[in-house]
Amino acid sequence: MKVLVTGGGGFLGSAICRLLRTRGDDVVSLSRSRYPALDTIGVRQVQGDVALLDSVLSASRGCDAIIHTAALAGIWGKADDFSRTNIGGTVAVLGACELNGIGKLVHTSTPSVVHAGHDIEGGNESLPYSTQFNAHYPATKAVSEQRVLAANSPKLGTLALRPHLIWGPGDNHLLPRILSRAKSGQLRFIGPPKMIDTIYIDNAAQAHLDALDRVAPGAACAGKPYFISQDQPITLDDMVNRLLRCCGQPPVTKRISPAIAKLAGKMFEAVYRVSGRHDDPPMTVFLAEQLSTAHWFNIGAAKRDLGYLPAVSIVEGMSRLQAWWQQDGQSRA
Repeated sequence: MKVLVTGGGGFLGSAICRLLRTRGDDVVSLSRSRYPALDTIGVRQVQGDVALLDSVLSASRGCDAIIHTAALAGIWGKADDFSRTNIGGTVAVLGACELNGIGKLVHTSTPSVVHAGHDIEGGNESLPYSTQFNAHYPATKAVSEQRVLAANSPKLGTLALRPHLIWGPGDNHLLPRILSRAKSGQLRFIGPPKMIDTIYIDNAAQAHLDALDRVAPGAACAGKPYFISQDQPITLDDMVNRLLRCCGQPPVTKRISPAIAKLAGKMFEAVYRVSGRHDDPPMTVFLAEQLSTAHWFNIGAAKRDLGYLPAVSIVEGMSRLQAWWQQDGQSRA
C-alpha cells in the first residue's frame, strides 16, 4: 500500500511512518520541515502546507490512503491559526482524496471534542460533541472530525481516532511541558485525584495501522469515531509522577482547588488577550478543566471493529521511556 502521512515528522506521525515502513508499505510524509530520521527509513518527504490543496494533491498523488495526523495543538493562540490548520488542512485532505481517487482516510482526532468540563467515566462513542469549548484546539478538531465522518461515501471510507495523552520516547509535547513546570516549581495538581486515559506512542501508532487496514467504503467501521487508549485508566497524579520519575525528577505533591485554578485561568486569559500574547499562559480555563476532571473511555468499539489491543503496558512503556531518557532524552531537554 502507498500511504501519505500528513505531519509525518511529528511525534505520532513519525511513529506511524516507522510502523508502515517496517511492514513494507510505501510511505510519503507531508510536513513543513524535513526530518533526517524519515530519510533513514525510506520515507519520501514532501515539504508543504497541509492547508494548501496543491500541497496535499502533490504529496498524495498515486497514494491508496491518507493518515491525517497534521494539526495545530495547544491551549492558546489565534483562532484563525487553529482554524486554518485544523479545519482548512482537513478540507484540503478531503479534496485531495476526491481529486486523486483515494479510497481510505484515517483522521487523528481527540477526546477533547466531547469534553464539556465535567467528569467522563467509561464514556463511549455515543457521547455528543461538546456545545461549548474553552479553547480553539478542541473546537476546531470537533469541526474537522465531523467533516471527515460526513465525507464517508461509496468511494471514500473514513474514520476518526481519538487518542488521549500520547506519551513515550521522543515525546516533544507533553513531557517537556511537565518537566519545565516541575523544574520551575510551578506544577500543581488540581482538586482530588481523578482517573484519566493515556496511550503509549507505539500503541497509538498501531491503532492507526489497524484502522487503515479495516477502513474502506462500506466497511463496518467507516464513518465512525473511535476512542483509543491504554485501556488502563490511571490517576493524573500517578501518571505525571511516573513520567517525572523516568526523567530523574522528584514527585509533585502540591495541589490547588479547581475553583482557584479556573479563576487563575480566567485572569491569565484576560491579561494575555489584552497584551496580545500568543504563547501559552501558565493556566487557562480549558487546562484547569482538563486537569481537574476524570476523562477515561470504553474502547470496546475499537477492539471490536478495528482489532485494536494495547500491546505495550504502562509499566513497559515507562521502562522504555526511562531508557530513552537516559540515552538520548536528556540532551533534548
